[in-house]
Amino acid sequence: MHSKKLFTKLLAFSFAASIALTGCSGDDSNDKAKPADTKTSEPTVIKFAAQADSTPATKELIAQFNKKQDKYKVEWTEMTNDSAQMHDQLLTSLSSGSSDYDVISMDVVWAGEFAGAGYLQPIDAQMNKAEMKKTDFNAGSMSSGNYEGKQYTLPFFPDLGILYYRKDIVSSDDAAKLDSGDYTYNDLYTMAQKYTGKNKTKFGFVYQSKQYEGLTVNTTEFSNSFKDVKGGLETMYKFTQASFEPKDLLNYMEGETATAFEQGNAVFARNWPYAFGRIQGKEDGVTVSVDQVGVAPLPNGDAVGGWLLGLNKNSKNQEGAWEFIKFAAGEEGQTIMSTKGAYLPGYNALLNNEEVKKANALLSYPGFQKALTKTISRPVSAEYSKTSDAIQVAAHKYLSSGKDLDQAVKAIEDAINGK
Repeated sequence: MHSKKLFTKLLAFSFAASIALTGCSGDDSNDKAKPADTKTSEPTVIKFAAQADSTPATKELIAQFNKKQDKYKVEWTEMTNDSAQMHDQLLTSLSSGSSDYDVISMDVVWAGEFAGAGYLQPIDAQMNKAEMKKTDFNAGSMSSGNYEGKQYTLPFFPDLGILYYRKDIVSSDDAAKLDSGDYTYNDLYTMAQKYTGKNKTKFGFVYQSKQYEGLTVNTTEFSNSFKDVKGGLETMYKFTQASFEPKDLLNYMEGETATAFEQGNAVFARNWPYAFGRIQGKEDGVTVSVDQVGVAPLPNGDAVGGWLLGLNKNSKNQEGAWEFIKFAAGEEGQTIMSTKGAYLPGYNALLNNEEVKKANALLSYPGFQKALTKTISRPVSAEYSKTSDAIQVAAHKYLSSGKDLDQAVKAIEDAINGK
């Protein structure tokens, strides 16, 4: 940048000197001074709407992209970390046809809604041109951004449900079976029954069963992405009724699940990676140590959370917006996000990258690595809130009573099919 400024100053000085000499000659028959070339070397600004980041990762990501080329300059519109509030802010902007933002960071469950409303630009053609394959990226994240056969997003950073287990209690053979992912929920039930009570544990398997979004996530997992809704609900009810479960399991959210496991009361728990961070960091109330904890994939696949990157259909700078998305979701961008912010990489080749593994302790667990290859998505719907609400209501009503199973199955299948 310094050489450019010096060149500009010399050019201006030379131009001014030539004008002065022309004036001294008194001859204005030559070409009169023409306006300076209006073309500018200033980069095109790409506006990136993304949530606040308490780590240096997003800032470094943008800085490295801007440093790599001088055609575009990404500017970060730092939004709230309140997911619902951010959703509404983006929706207000996008629904007005605004080009305020070029690239959008979005929760995985917003992609179907925004794509269905026509707010996002499909990126299949750009991916093909860049020789990017869907299999290069986290499967559940890609599925979350695939609406009616078209791909609208790439992963920004994924999150996923995993099984935590007490490896100081579970036998080495059972631990190996869990880590491989080659087991069923019925196998897990048998293990929970077998190990509850060991090392002062009270509960077998805790997970999110309250009527809220967490129940939609768990129903997705138990039902094998809704391929077997009836079987999934029956298995959930079997756990609900088990003597080794807490009496208030149907009120469990992430917090209750984490507390039961980290205080040594549960042998198995389904939760998100944040719970490992609490144990690793020895947060208040945590009595279980990291060396007592194993991590495994869930039997039918691990539902993703996390965030995606999409392109505003009304962006006036779509080429530059795509260049940034390609960088951010690709190997270099995901390395920055993973090493500077300890985010999970959505680019699969990085799962065995030593630098990335060093930044995230969970990646050293074979069971966690396996879970990342088995990710699945919640339903992708243009009316996701409505779909999720219907799933939660039907599932919780059945789990609370054990009655009207067929009615619950129909309500859930109708919701998945948009009826």
